[in-house]
Amino acid sequence: MPTPKFITDNTGKKLAVVLTIKEYRKLIEKLEDLEDIKAFDKVMKRKQEFIPLEDYKNNRKSKSNKL
Repeated sequence: MPTPKFITDNTGKKLAVVLTIKEYRKLIEKLEDLEDIKAFDKVMKRKQEFIPLEDYKNNRKSKSNKL
C-alpha cells in the first residue's frame, strides 16, 4: 500500500500528494489494468459470433486470391 505524503497549506488543507517513483509506477500499472478490464467487459457485452480458425484462414486465402 502506498504511503503518500501530503503537501498542505497553512490551515492543513491537503493540496498535493507525493509518492515514490515505485509507488507511482504501481499506481499507474493498476490504473492501466483497470482500463484493460473495462475494455474487455465492454467487448464481452456485445453479441459475438465465432468461427473456427480454419474457416477464417480459408476465407482470408480466398479473398487474397481475388485481388
